[in-house]
Amino acid sequence: MDKTLTVPMHCDGCENRLRTALQQTEGVIKADADHERDEVKLRFDPERVSEEQIRERIRATGYEPA
Repeated sequence: MDKTLTVPMHCDGCENRLRTALQQTEGVIKADADHERDEVKLRFDPERVSEEQIRERIRATGYEPA
């Protein structure tokens, strides 16, 4: 499943931190973050991880998804 989430970020470091955390999440196949657009584009297996679990992972990394 592909999904784009709005996640406010400030810099390249934010992008890297989010991307790394999400890519280490079981069930996430691909994660790309863009601080200029405040977007995280994801590809994930919904049978292994839910969107809510992904949102919780983003919060645990220190960001608040919209």
